[in-house]
Amino acid sequence: MASPPPRGHTARYGRYRGGPDPLAPPVDLAEALEHIGREVMDGSSPERAMREYLRRGTRSQTGLDDLARQVARKRQQLLQRHRLDGTLEEIRELLDQAVLAERKQLARDLDDDARFAEMRMENLPPQTAAAVNELRDYDWRSSEAREAYQKIADLIGRESLDQRFAGMKQALENATDEDRARVNEMLQDLNELLEAHARGEDTDQQFRDFMAKHGEFFPEQPQNIDELLDALAQRAAAAQRMRNSLSPDQRAELDALAAQAFGSPELMESLTRLDQNLMALRPGEDWDGSEEFEGQQGMGLGEATGMMQELAELDELGEQLSQQYAGAALDDVDLEMLGRHLGDQAAVDARTLAELEKALREHGYLQRGSDNTLRLSPKAMRQLGKALLRDVAERLSGRTGNRDTRTAGAAGERTGSSRPWEFGDTEPWDVTRTVANAVQRTVAEGGDASRGVRLGVGDIEVTETEARTQAAVALLVDTSFSMAIEGRWVPMKRTGLALHHLISTRFRGDAMTVIGFGRTAGTLDIAELTALQTNYGIQGTNLHHALLLANRFFRRHPSAQPVLLVVTDGEPTAHLEPDGEAYFDYPPSQYTLSVTVNELDAAMRLGAQTTFFRLGDDPGLARFTEALARRVEGRVIAPELDDLGAAVVGSYLSDRRGWWMD
Repeated sequence: MASPPPRGHTARYGRYRGGPDPLAPPVDLAEALEHIGREVMDGSSPERAMREYLRRGTRSQTGLDDLARQVARKRQQLLQRHRLDGTLEEIRELLDQAVLAERKQLARDLDDDARFAEMRMENLPPQTAAAVNELRDYDWRSSEAREAYQKIADLIGRESLDQRFAGMKQALENATDEDRARVNEMLQDLNELLEAHARGEDTDQQFRDFMAKHGEFFPEQPQNIDELLDALAQRAAAAQRMRNSLSPDQRAELDALAAQAFGSPELMESLTRLDQNLMALRPGEDWDGSEEFEGQQGMGLGEATGMMQELAELDELGEQLSQQYAGAALDDVDLEMLGRHLGDQAAVDARTLAELEKALREHGYLQRGSDNTLRLSPKAMRQLGKALLRDVAERLSGRTGNRDTRTAGAAGERTGSSRPWEFGDTEPWDVTRTVANAVQRTVAEGGDASRGVRLGVGDIEVTETEARTQAAVALLVDTSFSMAIEGRWVPMKRTGLALHHLISTRFRGDAMTVIGFGRTAGTLDIAELTALQTNYGIQGTNLHHALLLANRFFRRHPSAQPVLLVVTDGEPTAHLEPDGEAYFDYPPSQYTLSVTVNELDAAMRLGAQTTFFRLGDDPGLARFTEALARRVEGRVIAPELDDLGAAVVGSYLSDRRGWWMD
């Protein structure tokens, strides 16, 4: 039995920080595929569709665009909140403090020298730097004034160092002369190291000696001279961009004050030399940029330099999130940097997008074709069809009260196939395959199947049966440009995909073909239908050619019940001539209508059950489809676009139940 915790022991719980959250839900590939599939059906390439999905995101998933907007918003807030003259303002306050204290002391002194000193105080230049330089050799009578004035030189020195070495302003507060001497020695050794490196000398040992002697000044602990150079150059370039962002008057003031740093020109000489060395060794850094600060919160030189580095990181994040450069990938996004600037949730969102992109590629949902273009794989098509069929089933359920479309085997004889059991199935178990699944699982888990196995829900398979009458289903979809113009293109594709998935997974004994008809007609596999592009320059609705192909398909399946499903939004305006050329005429010619009706009669003689799905409110099309349906004892359904898939699938299922009843 474990002993109780010692008295006074407390446990603290907080955000997990050991890497990706181990309890985070897996990425939702189904949602991603649904969005990507919709874009592909609307004419985008899979690559572009994936990029658009990652860029826009969804209600439940933040996209790259939103993260980029957050980055841009933070950048703008920083510029609108701050200004760069904080050091000049602080120096002016110290100068005013020194002059006021000295005037009070002079007012108490009655000698003539005090009067001359008062005149000198009265006539100080209005510019801060000029006034500070004017008082360099002044013999202060007030100890308070002398102390305030000396703080100016100390402040300039600490700020100048803080521009190149973050944290120096605080580290050197109340520094002694010995501390300043150590800083000067470090700068001297650093410049000698960089200059030796620039000459191409082997500086490995010199670097190690330098870090052993001066490592306290570099808390980031660079491991080699290149890491040291990168850190120093990034900070120095930010300092230069900060200087470029100052007004000419502000730059002149700071340059004039620089000689006062620590009361000696040595510091600025060393820093100038350091900047020159860094610019020569890292010319690729941004040394020329600038920013427009508009706020009221003043910053010191070191703080402003840090702000410039922060702005540079935000710019880098913005570029990474834009993914607009050659070879861009979501792995390029610096998650640590993103979390530092926007918070942990932003890093989680970006990581999720990267995992989505990786999973889509690595799990076989996107694949390269023979022409090296990215395509939706058969696996992706099955997943997409499953999602679309689920949507159709929900619409059917809401409209007719049907529970589901899983009706394979509801009546009839066994096909010899089986499938995994799903909730609601009433088909008999396939005992052989169920036991075999349990044995394979037991062995895979390291168990001994010879000692018996336990059945799990995932092991169960049920037998599939087929109706005593199989079907040959021809789905004819109008691919004329009017379908795209009127927003019917994607619903038409979704319908074809849903019906294909239903037949290929639940009615495997049935045969199905998809035939698209525009100026001419042609059979389409499901991938071709999904990626089918609209040709806006070619007009025509060649139902005649589509019916020719459908009848040819029915004749190849003489023992199956022909099912003809026609989705269209226009009357036939083209037909196929005997020489194979398409003839187009609008309004429809009498001959086009005649050969189309003849081919529909041929389908009726083959026993086809025919349903027209009329899209739109064109009265002429309504009269035409009603006349055709009466002629072949078929029917016309005029669904709303959102209900097209449910209408087509529902019609197929309804007719099929009718055949079983017969």
